[in-house]
Amino acid sequence: MAEFDSRGLRISTESPQAAAYYRDGVDLLLSTWPGADDALRLAIDHDHEFALAHAALARLHAIRAKPAEARARIAAAQEIVARNGSPREISHVAILSLALTGQSAKALESALAHLNDWPRDVLILSLPLGAFGLFAFSGMVDHDQARVDLCERVTDRYDADDWWFLTYRGWSHAENGSVARGRDLAQRGLEQRRANANAAHAVSHAMFEQGSTQEAEALIADWLPGYDRAGRLHAHLAWHAALSALERDDPQQALAIYSEHIKPSVSLGVPINVVTDTVSLLWRLQANGYAVPSGLWEDVETYAESRFPKPGLAFIEVHMGLLAAARGKGAAANDRIEANARRVADGTLPAGVVVPSICRAAIAFANADYAECVRILEPVSGDVPRIGGSGAQREIVKDMLLLALMRSGASAKARDMLDRRLHRRPSQCDVRWRRQIEV
Repeated sequence: MAEFDSRGLRISTESPQAAAYYRDGVDLLLSTWPGADDALRLAIDHDHEFALAHAALARLHAIRAKPAEARARIAAAQEIVARNGSPREISHVAILSLALTGQSAKALESALAHLNDWPRDVLILSLPLGAFGLFAFSGMVDHDQARVDLCERVTDRYDADDWWFLTYRGWSHAENGSVARGRDLAQRGLEQRRANANAAHAVSHAMFEQGSTQEAEALIADWLPGYDRAGRLHAHLAWHAALSALERDDPQQALAIYSEHIKPSVSLGVPINVVTDTVSLLWRLQANGYAVPSGLWEDVETYAESRFPKPGLAFIEVHMGLLAAARGKGAAANDRIEANARRVADGTLPAGVVVPSICRAAIAFANADYAECVRILEPVSGDVPRIGGSGAQREIVKDMLLLALMRSGASAKARDMLDRRLHRRPSQCDVRWRRQIEV
């Protein structure tokens, strides 16, 4: 009897139990919910020759920054699928292998081709999407539009109540400027499956883009207690609540959330989230003139340097630059900047020159050389999306430019930039900054 995945695609296992555990494991993985690894291991226990279960477990290991385990699992999947896999499964495993071995450009190209034939292969569709997906880290400046285009291309192949597709289609639209539509889709995804961290995340993003900070905090306060702290997005969702508190000009609440959920010693998130969330929140506090309590920067520095000792993804490099600037480590920062400049020159840093430029601008900003910060950052401001991440995460760079314009005396430019933001998403911080410009 044939077995199928949760979206109706045939899978090569003769074990109904293995198929059931696989469906559960993939859905838990796609909802960023604890238990995916247990379910996938049980699928393999019931059928050691189940290539897709090995491949999904490899994907999970890669997400959790366990490269050795990921490589071992994908190698097992490749060996098995070469013997008894269907054409879809062979392609599926090959694409996951490309993604987790750092061949991102080939993985993206192969994934898009694969989806022409099998648009309901949901694990492959998930790869280009999201703030840390293949589109976001491709170096494209228009990756927000690319995600929308991909979702709309396949929308008629998904059920109207598919909780995962609603979530990611909604997030993609919200990030691309259709915020109300995106929020509606993501909220429907959350209603279909409340145990879905990605949907809670997508809705909170849309609320942030709308300036609905109190709604975002209320959503997270209501939803987060039901999500195990071991969940990969637990600390990051708390970061969204802390960011909303800062938008309300409440630094004490932001720091309280940071201490309880976000700082490296308490977060159980993956390293990329731990570093970028901690650096960006502390930088925002400091840039806004609030004191960062003693020891917080030092703790982040110790964690970040142990996890990312060498240059890597553009998004991480920008945050490592912000961290070095905040800590007054100009010499170390310059060494890393030069290493990334060499990667730009040899084509191994897809985001390009915007990465070292942001880092140089951060050093100037930290040194209160605001005119220099503007001189460096303004010409590349349109390329900031190339670093990846979400709009909420990248706004730290816009904030730096705005504050540098204000503090360097470029009041007219600062006013124009702030007025555009206030029209799109009013916040108490922005209103306070507007008053400072007027004074």
